[in-house]
Amino acid sequence: MKVREDDVKVGGAIRSVVIRPVGERAWPGVLLYTDIFQLTESTLRTARRLAAEGFVVVVPEIYPHGELAGVALEFDDAGKAAGLAGAAATPTASFDADRATVLDYLEAREDVTALYVTGFCIGGHLAFRAAFDPRVTATVCFYPTGLQNGGLGADVADSLSRAADIRGRLMVVFGSQDPHVPADARLQIVSALYAAGLDDLELHIYRGGEHAFMRDIGARHDPTLTDLALAEAVSFFGGR
Repeated sequence: MKVREDDVKVGGAIRSVVIRPVGERAWPGVLLYTDIFQLTESTLRTARRLAAEGFVVVVPEIYPHGELAGVALEFDDAGKAAGLAGAAATPTASFDADRATVLDYLEAREDVTALYVTGFCIGGHLAFRAAFDPRVTATVCFYPTGLQNGGLGADVADSLSRAADIRGRLMVVFGSQDPHVPADARLQIVSALYAAGLDDLELHIYRGGEHAFMRDIGARHDPTLTDLALAEAVSFFGGR
């Protein structure tokens, strides 16, 4: 399916890329959170693939208000350091406020029929928090970091303790070889989700998958697992 792509300023401040199928019909909307490197071509390639499956995908910058606004970081040590510093300087409340702004934008679009969320790495954690919004009916978190210990931004996030606030469907994907979310962290996360009553979620742990295995640049990329994870996400969003 062909897609069209537009740069927009959501809420007048949040630089975002909107990717949607060509045509006049309406589609489900997906808020897609990036990793710490923001609007890289790697993430946008994934967003295009998702849009081509029949979604209006909105990809906002996660650091839209400071010195990283408008910056797509390189996948190198300097880029990593800058991305981590951007996270460390951003309070959880600021992430939450931006999320509400982007969801409001998606909901108001005439070509959007439902609200879904997904994200990668820190974006997976942000997607988890976006699921607290009752308008979000399905969420897919790809290797979310910091859920087990509240590591998100400038403060300790209360994400896992608020799991019971999630009313929509939830799917979480991990790689078995992810040092940021090792087995004990995954056990802690799943145990907390079950304890909160979220015992109807989907959990995928891909054997051999490293952190950021879906980023199509670098030695960690696994094309087979990437295709499998995207297919599972599209099927999940579609209600199977």
